[in-house]
Amino acid sequence: MLRECDLEDISVTEIADRAGISRGLLFHYFSSKQDFQIAILREANAEFLARTAPDRDLDLFSMLRDAVERYIDYVSENSSAYHALLRGPVSARPEMAELVANARQATAERILSEAPIPVEDPDRPRLALAVRGWIAFVEEVVLTWLREEPITREALVDMLVASLPALALNADLAAALQQ
Repeated sequence: MLRECDLEDISVTEIADRAGISRGLLFHYFSSKQDFQIAILREANAEFLARTAPDRDLDLFSMLRDAVERYIDYVSENSSAYHALLRGPVSARPEMAELVANARQATAERILSEAPIPVEDPDRPRLALAVRGWIAFVEEVVLTWLREEPITREALVDMLVASLPALALNADLAAALQQ
């Protein structure tokens, strides 16, 4: 249902009808519609993280490209829910903002764990900040691309992949991604 409409627009009755259960049974497990929505988004968040996990059998550049492609695929398939979570009324709720922040943090940690820069390197905090900024950049660019599609998907992937080392301004990362 999330692929068809925003989470806020889905009624409990519609959910129960599609699941073949009563509203009462739904509320037996969830104390409110908001609790049910949080459970749905937690599951979607887990699916998002699983589908965008890096393939560690690939070299660094290919790993980044593959993860970006899978990110775009996931967001394209779930554009209404994704947009609602990042920009819709539901995004203002603290528990939803926490889910988004957790996904961003997990993504940043994945990227940083693969970066060829040791944790003790004095440049590491700047890189961590750049990665967080890159994630925000990716989210905004992909939301705009979904709405307008001003460039091809391939050009979008190329731009997003190239932007990480450029934003990080780190020669070691740029060199590792160009190999």
